[in-house]
Amino acid sequence: MSELKPLHADHAVAVLAFELANRAYFAASVSDRGDAFFEEFAERYDAALAEQEAGVCAFYVLVAEDGPVLGRFNLYDLEDGTATLGYRVAQHVAGHGVATASVRELCRLAVVRHGLRTLRAATSHENAASRAVLTRVGFVAVGPADPAHLGGKAGTWYQHDLRPRLSPVDG
Repeated sequence: MSELKPLHADHAVAVLAFELANRAYFAASVSDRGDAFFEEFAERYDAALAEQEAGVCAFYVLVAEDGPVLGRFNLYDLEDGTATLGYRVAQHVAGHGVATASVRELCRLAVVRHGLRTLRAATSHENAASRAVLTRVGFVAVGPADPAHLGGKAGTWYQHDLRPRLSPVDG
């Protein structure tokens, strides 16, 4: 059993291990974080925790029952009821519904913990798995994404309205 947990200082070692173990896998579908990310990991991690504490972002890790991180699920730029979603899952759990279930849970948390009404996410045209996750959860394509936001790759912005849908009333 795994659990989606808010990022905490105690997760640093497991998050770094997750990023290192999956670096080549991630680089095949999204831009590589680069060596600087790993060389400055402690500082970047502390900065992320500070952003989370300030309410600017909300970072989550999917943690396996035995401790390793299986995925990262992040809400960036929380403002005016909207945030941008980013996520990645470990190669060994990809294709097993882990990302879909975790994004679905994060959508719920976005409403109940963070008061969000709308989430946005961008993915490259090459990343079919991410597009599938987003559409299964209820995101819809809303327009082209700037390749500068996707490591030079063409892509699409998706959006999800988190407000509950009202059923039509028979008249």
